[in-house]
Amino acid sequence: MGTGGKWFIRKLCALLLMSAAIGLQAEDNVPNRPLRTIRSESSLTTNHYPLSVSSSPLLSPENLDQPLTRHYIERYTSPAGVMWLNSVIGNGSLYLPYIREEIARRNLPPELAYLPFIESGYIGTARSRSGAVGLWQFMMNSIPPGMKVNDTIDERRDFRKSTIAALNKLEENYRALGNWPLALAAYNTGLGGVNRIVQRVKTSDYWLLCGRKELKTETIHYVPKLIAVSYILSNSRRYGVDYWPEAVQWTIIKPARQASLDLLASQTGTDRNLLHRLNQELLHGITPSDKDYELKVPLVHAQMLRGILEREDTKLLLYYRYQVKYGDTLSTLSRHYGVSLDLIEQHNPGILARYLRIGEIIVIPAYRETAPYTGNAAGSAPSTGTPRTAVSSFTGTHQVVRGDTLWSLAVHYRVDPQILAAQNNMELNEILSIGKILKVPIIE
Repeated sequence: MGTGGKWFIRKLCALLLMSAAIGLQAEDNVPNRPLRTIRSESSLTTNHYPLSVSSSPLLSPENLDQPLTRHYIERYTSPAGVMWLNSVIGNGSLYLPYIREEIARRNLPPELAYLPFIESGYIGTARSRSGAVGLWQFMMNSIPPGMKVNDTIDERRDFRKSTIAALNKLEENYRALGNWPLALAAYNTGLGGVNRIVQRVKTSDYWLLCGRKELKTETIHYVPKLIAVSYILSNSRRYGVDYWPEAVQWTIIKPARQASLDLLASQTGTDRNLLHRLNQELLHGITPSDKDYELKVPLVHAQMLRGILEREDTKLLLYYRYQVKYGDTLSTLSRHYGVSLDLIEQHNPGILARYLRIGEIIVIPAYRETAPYTGNAAGSAPSTGTPRTAVSSFTGTHQVVRGDTLWSLAVHYRVDPQILAAQNNMELNEILSIGKILKVPIIE
């Protein structure tokens, strides 16, 4: 080969090496560049993440090729990410079979079953900083008609009713916007807002809207997170995500009277924790007086539970007995014991709130452990009535010890790792200094 030919080869190699270096540099900046990937025949046939379900509208080559999607696949398949995914699967194993069945019945994309991974970590009692509640994170202003929220029940935490409401909303978004990435974006940020952006920009391409930063930052990351989790769980063995606990069979019974879940569990041998997890809408672990209320129970204990509920001579509710003193009112007793006036009146037929008699005995449903009421004495301030399974705001602290990571602490405190990082103004993969004080939720 002549000198000119060798020079040409060397020049060509140098150009190829430079191109490769530029490509690697671009990969390092993926989180800051949520831009649409240029589609070509070669990129579709040599996709770095081969599809397991080719017909999926979410696990498409274009969606999987996006820089943010690849970023989250790498993040969630790290050792800490896999640990977190397995933990969430443990939280959701009780609810996933029902959710998958409902999604299949409606012929919706199966990946929607993984949306609670992103929304709540599959924690039924999850509450966001903005007040959204439950697996599917409903705000008070977004709950559908018929979903009850009062001082004894919050049906945003009912996995059946919230799933139906969430899928209804997602279907509505899809009908309005015409594709699933945008329908999911609208679930995160609101249908009206996304619709206005689409009409103004004249495009319904989610990735193009992301590239132009038309959507909120949270929404830009929201869909790639779901696609990444869906892809990993569709290839679970490949990534070491293999913790799939056995599904629990459950059924529905109507108690037709108030009953404590703890007493039902102790008298029938039912797993107390399981009974509470199946019915997390009950804020105090007590069924309402509503005769149409449907209690979800393990199938294996259903007949026994029906039997004990039908026995009118069996007391299934604990009470406080209080003797009225001078100056007492039902309002102060209601606030102290954390029950409504209506419930006190319901359990004390004939009582007159305006004419309490000194020495009169009042029975008050024991919705939670409460110190005896002592009138105006110190320590008698009304309690807040926070359910024992609820996660409060980030009002607790944790001192970092050797081996702690934000991922492991997220598993321990049952919170999304990115929320934990954001609350502490940190990057998710940042190394923690031993002794550092972090803000964490308090699990009561």
